[in-house]
Parts: sequence; structure tokens; C-alpha cells
Amino acid sequence: MLVQINTDTRVDGTEATSDAIEDRLRERRSRFGDRLTRVEMRIRDVDGDRNGARGIEAKLEARPAGGQPIVVTDQGASTDAAITGALRKAVEILDRAFAKHDAVR
Repeated sequence: MLVQINTDTRVDGTEATSDAIEDRLRERRSRFGDRLTRVEMRIRDVDGDRNGARGIEAKLEARPAGGQPIVVTDQGASTDAAITGALRKAVEILDRAFAKHDAVR
């Protein structure tokens, strides 16, 4: 599975940050095995210098093998909060999608 992390210029996009995000993505998606071919995370600062309660946006795109991409977005006061929310949403949607797919088999 390919993991790609993209950040805007206002979000810390160092290699250490990318590695930490990749570790979290791999940990959460390990339950799906080889069912995902690619996961892409885009993180951006949506409110500039205001640093409000929803200042960071994390958009996660997961591509199931042979299926349509699933895209979720979450916003939080910190990068960690936004990533956690996006991961939670993606796991819920993927669990449902794969459960339906397995039931049809």
C-alpha cells in the first residue's frame, strides 16, 4: 500500500511529522490487509493566523482495491485532532463498505 502525505506551507510537514502520520495510518489500516492500494492524507491550515477551534483540516482519501475511492474530511484545533477525526471517519466507512462487500460474496 502506498501512503502519501501532503501539507500546505502553514502546517509542519517535516519528515518526522510525515513518518508519525504514516505510522498512525498503517496502524489503523492494518485491519484491512491488502484491501487498500493507496491512502493519501492532505493537511492544511484553513484559518491562517486565527488558530480557531477548526483551524486545521485533514482530508483522507483511501482507495480500495477494485473499488471507488473513499474521501473523508475532518477539522480540529490541532493537526493531531484533525488527523484523528479523519482516521476515525475513514475506518467507520471502510468497515461498513467491506462488511457489505463480504456479505454479498
